[in-house]
Amino acid sequence: MSGGKDFSGIEPFEQKVYLSSPTMHGEELEYVKEAYETNWLSTVGKNINESERLISEYIGCRYAVGLASGTSALHLATKLAGERLYGTPKPNRGTLFGKKVFCSDVTFDATVNPVAYEDGEAVFIDTEYDTWNMDPEALEKAFEIYPEVKLVVAAHLYGTPAKIDELKAVCKKHGALFIEDAAESLGATYQGKQTGSFGDYNAISFNGNKIITGSSGGMFLTDSKEDAEKVRKWSTQSREAAPWYEHEEIGYNYRMSNVIAGIIRGQIPHLNEHIAAKKAIYGRYRDAFSDLPVQMNPYDKEKSEPNFWLSCLLIDKEAMCKTVRGEREALYISEKGKTCPTEILEAIASLNAEGRPIWKPMHMQPIYRMNGFVTKNGNGRGQSNAYIDMGKALDVGADLFTRGLCLPSDNKMTEEQQERIIEIVKRCFV
Repeated sequence: MSGGKDFSGIEPFEQKVYLSSPTMHGEELEYVKEAYETNWLSTVGKNINESERLISEYIGCRYAVGLASGTSALHLATKLAGERLYGTPKPNRGTLFGKKVFCSDVTFDATVNPVAYEDGEAVFIDTEYDTWNMDPEALEKAFEIYPEVKLVVAAHLYGTPAKIDELKAVCKKHGALFIEDAAESLGATYQGKQTGSFGDYNAISFNGNKIITGSSGGMFLTDSKEDAEKVRKWSTQSREAAPWYEHEEIGYNYRMSNVIAGIIRGQIPHLNEHIAAKKAIYGRYRDAFSDLPVQMNPYDKEKSEPNFWLSCLLIDKEAMCKTVRGEREALYISEKGKTCPTEILEAIASLNAEGRPIWKPMHMQPIYRMNGFVTKNGNGRGQSNAYIDMGKALDVGADLFTRGLCLPSDNKMTEEQQERIIEIVKRCFV
């Protein structure tokens, strides 16, 4: 660790404190045991049926289809949207062949990769500061630049709902379909309604670090029986109703197993409990850092209630020490009274705890650097500086990546452990 900050007297944890790890309760094992004892281990069984039923009831949608991952759900949602918009593709071509799709910029790449799976081209829409999600103004600007686009894929970052009303209004104005990536936001609400129920197609995730988990797994959510049946068919290699293996279209090995579904089935009753614990963690950080030059990841308190999956920190510009990032490494000069995400993350790691940088924007990723990128000021390509006009960010995603980090947010973290993390963060500003 660089610099001369004093972290003496803060003892490391004997057992690692994770960013966000599975929190298990016991029922999960009983349902997995049931699958084992009844020999229903494949992609059919009571655990799948019950998990789909419980999630659809919780979200308030008519159908939930259990899949191998949230990415699987997003892929099949994207495939459905492509067929609806452009018809059945030619052999060996995706449904979005040659088409552009507007996508969240600050997100995990699983949000946008399905566009490439279907031979489409993602165009990234800049973020806004109010929720750290897709900026409706930038989306409107993007339609001015690319009026032919008919599909938008938006994520709810770190469990905080995006400006859904505004995004959907822009989509409606331009006749575009809306895919809601609620992988990180299960249990979060917007205008009193669960995320995962606002899109033309919707996806959630049960990955190992999510608010509830099956170790893996995801679900496609819809009110359309036809769409649910099509996704279920595609996810089981598109087998036709014949006594032999008959295939008329490309399929995928995407169906959730009854074993994974057993873990999810045991987790679902604890979802609200997990959210309450995450909210308490967020609140303790917020209160403890109220006198520091930082802000927590924000949300619209009038319209939304996040699931507080990850608690994040954004350092004020004037409190940032000199820092630079390469593709895989970061360097900084430790300065009195100032710090940066790398210094804080190194300090947290010295406690045997895990933090993480904010998602690196997709338009900055090597694989997507040639794709379009739109800010509310217009086409963002060619912008080499994140700041203009006395510090006003032109590229909000790059600014968040420069100044932001994710704090340890594990449900099993004790208050005493969190206090030690808070103390070491505070010392980074001394």
